[in-house]
This record gives sequence, C-alpha cells and structure tokens, in this order.
Amino acid sequence: MEINEQFSYEEKDGGGRLYLVGTPIGNLEDMTYRAVRMLREADIIAAEDTRETRKLLSHFEIQGKTLYSYHEHNKQASGPELIRLMQEGKRIALVSDAGLPAISDPGADLAAMAIEAELPVIPIPGPNAALSALIASGLPTERFTFVGFLPREKKRAADILASLAAEAGTLLFYESPHRVEKTLERMAEVFGSGRRVALARELTKRYEHFVRGTIADCLAFLQEKPPLGEYCIVVEGGGSSGGTGADIVWWSELTEQEHVAHYEEQGIARKEAMKQAAKDRGVSKRDIYEALLQEKREEDGK
Repeated sequence: MEINEQFSYEEKDGGGRLYLVGTPIGNLEDMTYRAVRMLREADIIAAEDTRETRKLLSHFEIQGKTLYSYHEHNKQASGPELIRLMQEGKRIALVSDAGLPAISDPGADLAAMAIEAELPVIPIPGPNAALSALIASGLPTERFTFVGFLPREKKRAADILASLAAEAGTLLFYESPHRVEKTLERMAEVFGSGRRVALARELTKRYEHFVRGTIADCLAFLQEKPPLGEYCIVVEGGGSSGGTGADIVWWSELTEQEHVAHYEEQGIARKEAMKQAAKDRGVSKRDIYEALLQEKREEDGK
C-alpha cells in the first residue's frame, strides 16, 4: 500500500475536496461558526436527507445551495458521481441528519472513496451523540470503544457482545426505542446484570434525559417507564471495579482449543475463530496457534 499524504489546505489544481461537516444533534446553537461558513462556501452539499438539511440551511440563512442526496440506499450510485464532481473541482460538504458524518453512517464509504481517488478529506468537527453521552455518564472516559448499533440477528449480536465482555474500556452503543430493552437483556446475559450503564436520549434537546444504574436497575426502570426516542447506551468496561457478573470473562474456564471451538461451533471459520479468541484473551494470534499446537502434541502423546 502506498502512503497517502494530505496537507488539507494546500491548494491543488482543480481544488476539489470533501468536507465532513458536523451538524447539531438537537440544539441548533451547537452549530459552529466554521460549519456554517463551510456550508456557505461549498459548491455542493451532499445530505442524508435533503429535507432535513434544507431546514438547517434555512435556519442559518444559507441560500442558493445545490443539494445532492447521498444515503445508505443510493450510495452505490451517488458515491462515484460525487467523486467525479470533486475530480472536476467541486468542493463538496457532506452532512448527516445530525452529528458527525461517517459515524455509523454511509459517509465513511464516501470518505474512503475520496481518499482512494487522492482527494482531500477534511473534518469540520461538531457534536457527537456517543461522546456527549460518555462524558455525562459518570463512567470512565480514559479508554472507550464505539460499537454503534448491534446487528438485528440474535446470534450475531450475541457474538459481538461476547467478544466485548472482557474489554477494559467503556463501551458505547446506539439503539432504537423498540430494541433497547432486548439489548439490555442480552447485555445482562453476557456481561452480568450488575454491570453499570447509562442510558441517554434526546441529547442537547429540551427533554434530554439520563438514566444511570446497573443493567438490572435500568431494565426495571424501562419496564415501568417505556422507552422513548433513540438511545445511547454507555456500558462500564469489563476491567472496571464495579463490573461484576459471572459472565464478565465467560471464557476464563476454557482452554485455548475450547475457546476457538466455541466460535467454530457458531459457524465462524477457524482462522477468524483464532483471531477472535486472541482478541478476547489479549494475546497474539500466533500465541493461540502455538497453544493449539501444544495441546495437539499433548493429546497425541497420550
């Protein structure tokens, strides 16, 4: 792979570039002066939902802009067209409906395509729901992992949670209101119901709301007061002092061979199973390979 070096504000022939512009997640006062300026200066604004973006532009009195639809369902066609426009010299500002584009968002694909085409990709920072929830959660912030939305399929979701059970840092998830209880129940099964969590919704809006407690506490709360709105779920890491529960390190009683076999039984290829077991244990894949070889030698020697 060749090095891709970028000096963001070095003018090149043509001048086409991609700006990833952060927009408010609720409160419009969180829009930065720089974000407003970039939307005014851009030749084209690529938007997840052009209707929502028109409201934002109207609020900040930004007029006469060309809007281009770019979202999960049309990115295969829209992405190459936006790259072509940038190659012709157009400055494109990409926005999502709220927050930072490219976070749990198809903007990540467009950014990768632009980099591959050797076009500058420039971040214009702004609000982010996951980090906003984290800093107000009361849970450790020194190390964290952003997970986003879990897959809808039960087995895949369970596999991801199992792979994160021993993760020392705080975990950040997004979830819809009709799935948040089920997700917490799955977390209780894997992490233990005593793991601390914070549920955040309506961030930066008038009805901003936090619920903090153990997984069991929050499940009980939601059963009394049904969930409303999109949620950020902030979960204590497995290495935190308060993270108790029998399943926090679910693989602790397994040998390396049994650990790999656990994943293989779920339909995961052996190479990926070894990689996941190594990640769980905090060792290299080679260490797992050597351990498997040693176990085989011992079995053969019996």
